[in-house]
Amino acid sequence: MALKQVSSNRCFEGFQKVFEHDSAELKCKMKFGIYLPPKAETAKCPVLYWLSGLTCTEQNFITKAGFQQAAAEHGLIVVAPDTSPRGCNIEGEDESWDFGTGAGFYVDATEEPWKTNYRMYSYIKDELPKLINANFPTDPERMSIFGHSMGGHGALILALKNPGKYKSVSAFAPICNPIQCQWGKKALGGYLGSDVSKWEAYDATQLVKSYAGSPLDILIDQGKDDQFLSAGQLLPDNFIAACTEQKVPVVFRLQQASCFCSGYDHSYFFIATFINDHIKHHAKYLSA
Repeated sequence: MALKQVSSNRCFEGFQKVFEHDSAELKCKMKFGIYLPPKAETAKCPVLYWLSGLTCTEQNFITKAGFQQAAAEHGLIVVAPDTSPRGCNIEGEDESWDFGTGAGFYVDATEEPWKTNYRMYSYIKDELPKLINANFPTDPERMSIFGHSMGGHGALILALKNPGKYKSVSAFAPICNPIQCQWGKKALGGYLGSDVSKWEAYDATQLVKSYAGSPLDILIDQGKDDQFLSAGQLLPDNFIAACTEQKVPVVFRLQQASCFCSGYDHSYFFIATFINDHIKHHAKYLSA
């Protein structure tokens, strides 16, 4: 599958690049960012996939998170795809910020008019890794995943639905229980229809209740002053309770500032503060 390089920048002795390709799964052109550490020039490297949140493109993480120095030090290739198909000319795809363009929710849609293009789950699980492994110096056996908000939801469900595929998983402020929040109800209802039992296949809190795969060490960071936490969109307590009941290890860190009145929110400033911890978390498993 042909790749077109969109940009390339030297960064911490490696390269931050962006590529475009024609996606067979999504029936449109897709872009992804990829950081190639210095080690990739002489050896095959593990791959860490980042899934971004609502309204994001491949640019948000690669320009705002500040992950490249840690990725270079640990010898990790980091891939950041877009969050949805683009330019599919579907009626209504650009009408709201939390559904359609920029809001693929990492599911395979089953409803018209979305089901032809909105197959982000299969794109992330199958097509993108095959593309990355065919074109870059990767070790296909060493792969992990993490993400933010809608992308945190995506990372958790991909790890829980595919035991053994990912060596580790982590998330920043993930949408943990989408069948119980407004974002999730809107997206899952629109993409999957009105049968709530079909939504449960893409809900981390539901999935972990029946998880019986290889051990997962889950790391979650959540800002204490996240406006979407207080609005009931993220619901991490539901996920933690399910993990505890199922004896699935999860480290949940509610992050608050120690010397100021306000704490961490939902933004990339929060992500940038703790991104090195997440890179180290994944390196521990990817480098083992």
